[in-house]
Amino acid sequence: MGPQSSGLAVRLAARAGWLDRHTSGLATQHVQGNVVILPRDVADEFLRYCQRNPKPCPVLAVSEPGDPTLPTLAGDLDIRSDVPRYRVWREGVLVDEPLDVRAIWRDDLVSFVLGCSFSFEQALIEDGIRLRHVDEGKNVAMYRTSIATVAAGRFSGPMVVTMRPMKAADAIRATQITSRFPNVHGAPVHIGDPSLIGIRDLQQPDYGDAVAVLPDELPVFWACGVTPQAALAQARPPFAITHAPGAMLITDLLNHQLSSF
Repeated sequence: MGPQSSGLAVRLAARAGWLDRHTSGLATQHVQGNVVILPRDVADEFLRYCQRNPKPCPVLAVSEPGDPTLPTLAGDLDIRSDVPRYRVWREGVLVDEPLDVRAIWRDDLVSFVLGCSFSFEQALIEDGIRLRHVDEGKNVAMYRTSIATVAAGRFSGPMVVTMRPMKAADAIRATQITSRFPNVHGAPVHIGDPSLIGIRDLQQPDYGDAVAVLPDELPVFWACGVTPQAALAQARPPFAITHAPGAMLITDLLNHQLSSF
């Protein structure tokens, strides 16, 4: 299982329980997605939250209630089993991290797949920009910030960001490249001093793995699809399922299909 894998191969490995870790660096040509699954009576509110916060919550697909398939993303896809690791939330509290959720599936559940920054990483790599977490086989570092999202009903909370250290010239080029991908977070939301967005220590990420930032590098921050997990913790819906941070759903869509130009 590696960079040249197909989206289907990764999903089948997750479905069989063979893959239970982060998906950074896997099936690099394919669009990866963050997953949020909610009861129908909460889903409309969450959709409004996503519409008001398109940078951290770009919607790629929404299912019909109770339907585990997402045909616009892939033909052979079961949202109940094809994510490497899930998180189950009750009243905003994390209660389990199973490898599949078939045993707790309900007919009223609506699945949302949101764009993921892993999808623009291949464009950066192909342009010669090195990504330290990929080189080191780590999950990307993620941080809660002081940037507030726009509330919708019960959903609100801080923006979560991913960080990739880069030299200044690479940071400029990365901004140009990722601006072509608004459906997977687009251009960075911040470059430089992390304290300006409420991050105290880059070596203590809230999710994912820390990587070094060298003296000649800048930390570059993109909006992250883990943002809804912070919103879920504050909204405290009675039931919700998400992906575990970094353990994405990999689709059959190709990254270049999401480029706006």
